[in-house]
Amino acid sequence: MMAGGLARFVVLILAAAICGAASVFQPISDSHRSAALDVFVPVDGSYKSLEEAYEALKTLEILGIDKKSDLSSATCENVVKVLASPSSSTLKDVFYALSVNGILKCKSGEDVPKDIVSKLQTGVKDAKLLLDFYYSVRGLVLVKEQFSGTDISLGDAETVFRSIKALSQSDGRWRYSSNNPESSTFAAGLAFETLAGVISLAPSEIDNSLIQTLKTSITKLFDSIQKYDDGTFYFDESEGPISTTASVIRGLKSFAASESTGLNLPGDKIVGLAKFFLGVGIPGDAKDFFNQIDALACLEDNRFSVPLILSLPSTVISLTKKEPLKVKVSTVFGSKAPALSVKLAQALSSGSKGSSVINNQELKFDAESATYFLESFPKNFDVGKYTFVFEILVDESANEKVYITEAQTKVPISATGAITIENAEIAVLDSDVGSVESQKKLDLTKDEAVSLSANHLQKLRLSLQLTTPLGHVFKPHQAFLKLKHESQVEHIFLVKTSGKKSELVLDFLGLVEKLYYLSGKYEIQLTIGDASMENSLLSNIGHIELDLPERPEKAARPPLQPTDPYSRYVPKAEISHIFRVPEKLPAKQLSLVFLGLIVLPFIGFLIGLTRLGVNIKSFPSSVGAATSALLFHGGIGAVLLLYVLFWVKLDLFTTLKALSLLGVFLLFVGHRTLSHLAAASNKLKSA
Repeated sequence: MMAGGLARFVVLILAAAICGAASVFQPISDSHRSAALDVFVPVDGSYKSLEEAYEALKTLEILGIDKKSDLSSATCENVVKVLASPSSSTLKDVFYALSVNGILKCKSGEDVPKDIVSKLQTGVKDAKLLLDFYYSVRGLVLVKEQFSGTDISLGDAETVFRSIKALSQSDGRWRYSSNNPESSTFAAGLAFETLAGVISLAPSEIDNSLIQTLKTSITKLFDSIQKYDDGTFYFDESEGPISTTASVIRGLKSFAASESTGLNLPGDKIVGLAKFFLGVGIPGDAKDFFNQIDALACLEDNRFSVPLILSLPSTVISLTKKEPLKVKVSTVFGSKAPALSVKLAQALSSGSKGSSVINNQELKFDAESATYFLESFPKNFDVGKYTFVFEILVDESANEKVYITEAQTKVPISATGAITIENAEIAVLDSDVGSVESQKKLDLTKDEAVSLSANHLQKLRLSLQLTTPLGHVFKPHQAFLKLKHESQVEHIFLVKTSGKKSELVLDFLGLVEKLYYLSGKYEIQLTIGDASMENSLLSNIGHIELDLPERPEKAARPPLQPTDPYSRYVPKAEISHIFRVPEKLPAKQLSLVFLGLIVLPFIGFLIGLTRLGVNIKSFPSSVGAATSALLFHGGIGAVLLLYVLFWVKLDLFTTLKALSLLGVFLLFVGHRTLSHLAAASNKLKSA
């Protein structure tokens, strides 16, 4: 519930941002067709469910994109499976199987699937929930449409009508069941569709009082419609504004198609509903995309009223290029509008209070491009922001359909032109008397190389005049002077327009703290920009050398400047290693003498063994014992050799690893050798 509420809140915020930011609505274009191919992507040639398959196929069909051949095989297999055994399928599955079948024609002919009709009729008879009525009744309508020669009717249609109508509320909304007190606008749309199906399946006309009661419910439902400031209307419930509004529109179209006396709906709200869906743009969610396109298709072709949308190829008019004003009027899908006339009733300037520079100017029509245009503007039409108010008059006598438009359509227009920059100069003033110490004329169409100098007791003045093509004073949205110190510390000052002149005066005495007492060279840069100014500029004027007092000890220090994020990739400084000078070694002869002294004890050890009369009489004579003894003595020798290698070459860890392996080996062969000697000694004693 929380996730759904958050999603609905996000959709509302996005819709509000879209509708509030723009009052120019464009009909469905190729951008939607291109996006549809990305949104409705099947997996292995099919969709997860028949509901998703129907929404994708219906959307692509409305947009004129032929993808039936790519999807028919796997999707039709699911459709035929459901229709072949409706008893094992839900009413929802049967309904969407019939909906997909209506597009792909998987199963057709004159023979009516009796099991399907029986299941749907039973569903109508046993229905307690609004959704059960919806799937059953609309399913029977689809059977009647798809299978020729079929005469399906509801014998107790009026009773079914009353059962569904019993779920309605006094405010025009509907409940999903009699046990659920909560009502919904989304459910109202489903109810309208269902009741339209009951009317079309009824063997005789439904009681007119019931029809009038339903029309009253529709009128009350429109009392709860919500509105944006730009004339956009929508319905909102927990399902979200797009799904809810689409449900209502589908219901209204179905009811109007089934009802012979017609449906009278407020025209401004129908146009507002169309503007809501066009203002959404291109939804990224498949469900919202389907609801948008399907709802607009219902508004494009219905029996109550077809809204016409006024759109402009561009809302920017260049007075320099003398561009004409172009306007198009079409349906929501861009179809040509009927015979009509378009009049520019007013052109209100944002700078004036209610005065209009253009009044009741009728636009000419170009039949080849289906465009209404105004070739030229009056002489008093200057650059700036305007609100154009258009009025559309439809020739109703020449049309079978009922077309509706807004009484007045307001469109924001921006008129642009080249702004004249005159009398631009920069000067250093004496702070005491205000006299000019140095002054330079500026040509802001190119970068200057002005060189100025000042101290903290002086001022810097920049002045210029900006005029429109008609000679009126122009106040730009952005006019800034930037001072950039050689340490990269920047300061930006606003250039204000007063009277006929734009001027900025910097009193350095009052700015020493803001400038952080930084003396030295400051680059001067001027920026002037506006949406109506075709020649906006960014001009480097030159530099000024400032002599400011020394920074007090407690004064603020300049902020640290951000480092370039790409500086980490520049080549690093080369690292120069300084090695320690090798210590002085002893003479070679001294080293040899020391080696001899180390070897002497070993030689003495060998001589001592000889003097003591060492013998090998106890060395084992059998092959096995002799082998163990040889390996034992060899292992001891290997340990001694390992000690030597440790002293010369190996590190401690390598030595310990090798020593552990040799220790296990010596333990094994030493044990065998000693066991043999002990056995031989026992034999001698027993003998």
